[in-house]
Amino acid sequence: MITFDWKGVFPAVTTKFTDSDEIDFDAFDINLNAQLEAGVDGFILGGSLGEASVLSDDEKFSLLEHTIAFVNGKVPVILNIAEQTTKAAVACAQKAFDTGADGLMLLPPMRYNSEERETLAYIGAVAKSTELPIMIYNNPVDYKVEVTLNMFEQLAAFDNIKAVKESTRDVSNVTRMFNRFGNRFAVFTGVDPLAMESLVMGADGWVAGLVDAFPKETVAIYRLVKANRIAEALAIYRWFLPVLELDIHPKLVQYIKLAEVATGIGTENVRAPRLPLIGEERAKVQKIINDALAVRPVLPVGSWGKLSEVEA
Repeated sequence: MITFDWKGVFPAVTTKFTDSDEIDFDAFDINLNAQLEAGVDGFILGGSLGEASVLSDDEKFSLLEHTIAFVNGKVPVILNIAEQTTKAAVACAQKAFDTGADGLMLLPPMRYNSEERETLAYIGAVAKSTELPIMIYNNPVDYKVEVTLNMFEQLAAFDNIKAVKESTRDVSNVTRMFNRFGNRFAVFTGVDPLAMESLVMGADGWVAGLVDAFPKETVAIYRLVKANRIAEALAIYRWFLPVLELDIHPKLVQYIKLAEVATGIGTENVRAPRLPLIGEERAKVQKIINDALAVRPVLPVGSWGKLSEVEA
């Protein structure tokens, strides 16, 4: 495990599958390498884009072990916890620690729409069970449970709750978090089509989806905003927005995997019950991707990669 700051671009990586529905580690490594070359600051495994709901526990921890070995300490590796029971979430946190994860991202209980007291008890139980740093994933739109500012007030008592993935779709919540808590929690934007808006409002990082297909452009936007080169970041962001909007569709996994194929760093295979895109829907998504690739911008020198002149 490594010590790290909660800031920067953290891809929510997709899980690659072979034609026989096994984890495709070779394809996975191609994507990880492209992300590292672009200069990402961490990886998040087993999130919504990682198809966590259809992975076995053995597969999740095989991915974690493999990624830790591949990354070899260059950036932190974070495991998402998306469990139905408190007992399972605590066990997952413990196994993540034993496997060598650098941190956790934690959703409220899955399936059951827990009320405030239950949500706080669930998160608190996981936080008490581990010394790993934790990012709370706050996504009431998709997962129906909101972690409110008043709840964060109580969660501030846990020193290892370090960050929030802000996915409420309300960009003002970034400012509300800073107004209420100062720098107590690092705030990450978790919605691609609101990313630049959130970064301009001071968000510390970006848990990104389309970074899986466009890592250099994603890192460039982040670094340019942080260097106060807003006009340059905005030019890339305006080009990128039609593609970024693929991140907020129920089929975001299929859409983003199709984009990964188009940029040569992924495969289209998904695990059932998801099915690959077909027909008019596939053609529509492919056109959005192709239109973007046809006018893909030239990025400012040093705005991505291992050494950044932007941050110098």
